[in-house]
Amino acid sequence: MDKRSRIGARIAAEFKDGDYVNLGIGLPTEAVNHIPEGVRVTLQSENGILGTGPQPAEGEEHPDMINAGGGFITANPGAVFFDSALSFAIIRGGHVDVTVLGALQVDQHGNLANWMIPGKMVPGMGGAMDLVTGAKKVIVAMEHVDKRGNPKILKECNLPLTAKGKVSLIITDLCVLEVTPAGLVLKELSDGVTVQQVIDATEAELIIPDELK
Repeated sequence: MDKRSRIGARIAAEFKDGDYVNLGIGLPTEAVNHIPEGVRVTLQSENGILGTGPQPAEGEEHPDMINAGGGFITANPGAVFFDSALSFAIIRGGHVDVTVLGALQVDQHGNLANWMIPGKMVPGMGGAMDLVTGAKKVIVAMEHVDKRGNPKILKECNLPLTAKGKVSLIITDLCVLEVTPAGLVLKELSDGVTVQQVIDATEAELIIPDELK
């Protein structure tokens, strides 16, 4: 299993039967391919869809069937479509059980920075601010370090924040970290990864229990 699929499968393992889930653009969408058998999850997209399905087969894309990131999607039986006002009423009203999104930085306090890219013009933080504030559980899914090899899990975020103290779980290509009042707890290691490798790739201080999955 490649790195992307491994992260997607680990994200999907967090879903419970009956959950309403929002998957952010990019890596989080891989989770739709790994939802465990017998677990019924309803996927929400903030551009106004409840009940999105997997990516369509090549050649079967429909120009009007896209998610919030502009990627092609399908609709499951019973899916509904509505305007952005209702979509954000669902999000802000606390009706999304889990939101999964990528990040530029996360820190040991559960703070998230995922919208201001240094040196680039960006339109703003978009729906991420609403999603991480309104969802019952927030999962960050990302690679552990950036393209230059710099840690993305820090003691304190130094980019503009999307939200403060909202991240519950961090899933990377190296490990799974749980955000707790005491700090970041190392819960699981990816196959072939050592505790020292995680420490070396992380700026934040880690709480390392005696037993790891």
